[in-house]
Amino acid sequence: MKLNQLTATPGSTKERKRIGRGYGSGTGKTAGKGHKGQKARAGHGQRPGFEGGQMPLQRRIPKRGFNNIFAKEIVSLNVGTLNRFEDGALVNAETLVEAGILKNTGDGVKILGNGEMKKKLTVQATAFSEAAKAKIEAAGGKAEVI
Repeated sequence: MKLNQLTATPGSTKERKRIGRGYGSGTGKTAGKGHKGQKARAGHGQRPGFEGGQMPLQRRIPKRGFNNIFAKEIVSLNVGTLNRFEDGALVNAETLVEAGILKNTGDGVKILGNGEMKKKLTVQATAFSEAAKAKIEAAGGKAEVI
């Protein structure tokens, strides 16, 4: 087998459509653009969302509230879910993702106080609620803010 002997698998490639090459080609005369109109002209095209002069959907729908584009996305997690880890383990954002508890950590992880803490763990997170911190320390673990 040599490079000059390589050929494409039959059916994997097809000829390009040659438009505007006479009636016999099937795409002659208007070259598949129909008759006149904005879309038949050279350089045609409208901006995304243009509806022919009708008020566009994104302007018709009422707007409410405020969406802060600078807001940090803090992922919250309850103390009860940390019981999956072995006694004395170090729990941080990476280990939570590896264990499949979180899909992604966003801009940080906050531990909340719902549930019972049965194991002694060292938990590293962006933030803790007061109840979560108390439960972790009552079980003999450490709550470290990173």
